[in-house]
Amino acid sequence: MKSILIKNAKAIVTVDNADRVLENQNILIADNSFRYLGQECFVADEVIDARDMFVYPGLINTHHHLYQTFSRNLPQVQNLELFDWLVALYEIWRGLTPDMIYYSSLVGMGELLKYGCTTCFDHHYVFPRKNSGALIDHQFQAAERLGIRFHASRGSMSRGKKEGGLPPDDLVQRVDEILADSVRLIEKYHDPAPYSMRQVVLAPCSPFSVTGDLMVQTAELARTKQVRLHTHLAETRDEEQYCLENFNLRPLDYMESLGWLGEDVWFAHGIHFHEQELRKLAATKTGVAHCPVSNQKLASGTAKIPRMLELGIPVGLAVDGSASNDGSNLLAELRASYLIHRLTSSTQAPTGYDLLKVATKGGAALLGRKDLGSIEVGKAADLFMIDTAKLEYVGACFDPKSVLATVGVSRPVAYTIVNGQIVVRNGELCRVEECEIAKEANKLVHQLILGI
Repeated sequence: MKSILIKNAKAIVTVDNADRVLENQNILIADNSFRYLGQECFVADEVIDARDMFVYPGLINTHHHLYQTFSRNLPQVQNLELFDWLVALYEIWRGLTPDMIYYSSLVGMGELLKYGCTTCFDHHYVFPRKNSGALIDHQFQAAERLGIRFHASRGSMSRGKKEGGLPPDDLVQRVDEILADSVRLIEKYHDPAPYSMRQVVLAPCSPFSVTGDLMVQTAELARTKQVRLHTHLAETRDEEQYCLENFNLRPLDYMESLGWLGEDVWFAHGIHFHEQELRKLAATKTGVAHCPVSNQKLASGTAKIPRMLELGIPVGLAVDGSASNDGSNLLAELRASYLIHRLTSSTQAPTGYDLLKVATKGGAALLGRKDLGSIEVGKAADLFMIDTAKLEYVGACFDPKSVLATVGVSRPVAYTIVNGQIVVRNGELCRVEECEIAKEANKLVHQLILGI
């Protein structure tokens, strides 16, 4: 692998434990890690003149549904809340094919890269009965082609309508086939080594779409195989009511009864936790993926992120699915989170820099990655750069640590580097022809949505 020297950077926001911002200094990348930060220069295979650049650690997306990239901006679901929204969209997602999974993954992860995200976790749980094979394999292929660091989940649904669940019965699977495919994927793809580019998480979908026995057996399997656990939780009041009516427990108590608390677990959304539940999350180090745009669009509510951070609950940032967002732009989430918490919490809200730490070190903690999340010697060489000479940054550069949240980034970044490789240059993906990907993807979108 080649070496890269990022020379004379206007500011390097390290997000290290000392919260250092290095001005007019250099970064040496060799192979897949940061080798030097400081004023010394080195000979390198490529030199990037960064005199107008702010440099940041790569963002880490902690919850996504890449397949939803093909069902964005549909007028029939724009005013629905979660349960009705899901019921309507399941009818479309029944038609997913392996090619659609591959191209939607290329599009979604490609967009993430263009906006500074270097690690993507995806929660795929829709396995149409006639097209259920090798879907996660197609996602790994797409990630490798783009050069993004990818954590895939073997999601699942086992409770269909006939058993009181939300999804159609032809979108659910037997517990034994879910567990067998989970073992296959872990053994084939999960790499726990430092600088790993691919890992596997086990992720039953939600309390209203899986059975308790699947949750218990999945947790046992994950801990045997030493992989992490993820699911949706406390996203809506409807879910809360569902758990009370079906299990006589609130959602978090139900998860606890199934063995789903601990440092190896994180929940998506976590909006409707009360104080005692937040304290339980803190005590057990159970994490939360914050999805501010999706939560606003679906009118689900606002997560208590200021209190979570105060209590020390592990928190990461996420875009959620493209159909409830409707994009894959983690920089947009960063600003949305900053604004919604300023609105609801005023002076108690996290700062722009607090939220950058959530989107970097916080995400790394949720994924169990000690090698990611900051620009430090020995860490994986994941970063992105914005060009502050652009018009939209005039007068906006006094606080490099907060500008991403307070001002926002309105265009693709100048560079994204993953594992020591440049994967975005001047706002364009380096490893694929974007126009060709878009052309093929749009054909599949029309096939899925319009049947043509």
